Amino acid sequence: MKLVHRTHRPRRGRPGPRALAAALSVALLLVACGSDDPAGDDASADGEQEDATQATDPDDATDEATDADEAADTEEADAAPASDVTLTLLTHDSFDVSSDVVAAFTEETGIDLQLAPVGDAGTLVNQAVLTRDAPQGDVLFGVDNTFLSRALEADLFVPYRSPELDAVDPRFVLDPEHRVTPIDHGDVCLNYDVAWFEERDLDVPEELADLTDPAYAGLLAVQNPATSSPGLSFLLATVERFGEDGYLDVWEQLVANDVVVTNGWSEAYYEEFSATGEGDRPLVVSYASSPPAEVYFADPQPDTAPTGVIEASCFRQIEFAGILAGTPHEEEAQQLIDFLLSPTFQEDVPLTMFVFPVREDATLPDVFVEHAVVPDDPLELDPEVIGEGRERWVEAWTTTVLRG
Repeated sequence: MKLVHRTHRPRRGRPGPRALAAALSVALLLVACGSDDPAGDDASADGEQEDATQATDPDDATDEATDADEAADTEEADAAPASDVTLTLLTHDSFDVSSDVVAAFTEETGIDLQLAPVGDAGTLVNQAVLTRDAPQGDVLFGVDNTFLSRALEADLFVPYRSPELDAVDPRFVLDPEHRVTPIDHGDVCLNYDVAWFEERDLDVPEELADLTDPAYAGLLAVQNPATSSPGLSFLLATVERFGEDGYLDVWEQLVANDVVVTNGWSEAYYEEFSATGEGDRPLVVSYASSPPAEVYFADPQPDTAPTGVIEASCFRQIEFAGILAGTPHEEEAQQLIDFLLSPTFQEDVPLTMFVFPVREDATLPDVFVEHAVVPDDPLELDPEVIGEGRERWVEAWTTTVLRG
């Protein structure tokens, strides 16, 4: 077994979330300060022309110009909802959204949106718990089912059932009290290098237990569950598949089979995985949506994805959003939750965050339809079970894999 410490590298073809947030802030500021209402401009121009050609009394000219300005202001007020509210959306660092989608929210509601990336999903939840009495935002996006119980036990959210939930598959609604709302879902799965296995005429492993076969020695890269969200999901997959009495035995065999462990997804996927870089590992823990991402970002785009997914290894992840208790803008925050479930936002997430929308009538992009894998029966654990065992399982894994 090898433990790798390397610097994270950003995902190809996508801006960093902090740069995106800065760009969106500028865009929203321009929207808030400017107007492209042609009727308002024409009204002002007509008023100025009348002043120049007909006005002889300065007071009359002033009155006419004032009337024109008031007419323009009225038309602008009718064109877009007025609001002095800016909502702060706390997110994990992988959150991404198209700028025109954010602009659409502001145009529809009159509410400005400020994005505040905090860290990975675990850091996001921990920070929200620590600031529970003085929340740093109005809405939190990015708590998933692996940390959901911690967030609910801390009473971070106020209940709200969005009417848009009627369009969502009920299997994604894990909180009957609606303190959190499902927004997207995905699956953490083993990915494999298609060409590598074809060139060596070696069968791709079909089950998690196959990874312990000496035929696959030195071929697997995983992430540390203490520092990586997909690493945690893969650990949970082994707990669900082999039980508490058997998962550590499997990990001991993986160590003996020369598994490599990295701190984060970027190191494993871009530096250890043979299909995406100079690595020599044709098996890696990644996502079911990684193959369409490889096609989408390729130039030129291939007809078939260079990577595949081992469906029996997939662990379901569901991401939620919730209104933080203590927000002074609860009504506006409800509008944001509604928007996150709207077709506008739901159809944006596949090609920005490479996850699936929870809305059943959302249209998927062609690259997802053709190359993404949606497991029929993914591995899952109840959030309460995860909450009760997560720290214990991670500590036992650390002792077995890193200190053994």
